[in-house]
Amino acid sequence: MDLGLQGKRALVTGSTKGIGRAIVETLLAEGASVAICARNADEVAAAVQQLGASGTVYGSAVDAGDLASLTAWVGASAEQLGGIDIYVHNTSAKPQRKLDQWINNFNIDLMALVGGVAAAQDALADGGGSVISLGTTAVGEHFASGSGSYSAFKAAVTQWTLGQAQVLGAKGVRCNVVSPGPIMVEGGDWDMIRGAMPPFFEATQKAHPGGELGTVHDVANMVAFLAGDVGKHINGANITVDGGFMKRVNF
Repeated sequence: MDLGLQGKRALVTGSTKGIGRAIVETLLAEGASVAICARNADEVAAAVQQLGASGTVYGSAVDAGDLASLTAWVGASAEQLGGIDIYVHNTSAKPQRKLDQWINNFNIDLMALVGGVAAAQDALADGGGSVISLGTTAVGEHFASGSGSYSAFKAAVTQWTLGQAQVLGAKGVRCNVVSPGPIMVEGGDWDMIRGAMPPFFEATQKAHPGGELGTVHDVANMVAFLAGDVGKHINGANITVDGGFMKRVNF
């Protein structure tokens, strides 16, 4: 199936590794040009060099918690790529242990989304565009410890993005959320849990109908589908990518 991504111009935040990196790889494979960013300048440079073998890639070191830094990247990326068709919000702070550190999730998870989309929306609306935020299935479950900063602000990200389906949708910009469940990311949380808490990891695997955690490309494939012309009538959707892990009726 042709996803309709050939020639599209995409911005993906937090994209030198993990799910963000897989999204970039998938978009490039489908013929899009991509701008990437992350905080570590050396990692951005290395990723641009590696990914450049697959297509047009522009990258810059960005602190997503600093709106001036982020919006400067959005403007520079639009200039380098010749416009913006797709904006993927993938940056997120880790769960915070202290109350005064919740501001990190506010800035990196939520304000980076609101400010980044505001900076990109005129370019996105020029011929129609797509905004996709990475959420999490953690916003739809209860935990013994209650909701922490990560899931609380991911819920805000989901709510804001889906609300923009009406506002930006009227300008031709579709807004959707992709919410992964447990996903194996090399060097990520579940990779560390596998080594540090084997019984818990094994129990989580067994709870999956398919018997295993998802991969970063499972998530990236859904992002690519929503971003392309093939998904042109999908707007205001929160798509769960969890292999049926959540025990809920989603209708």
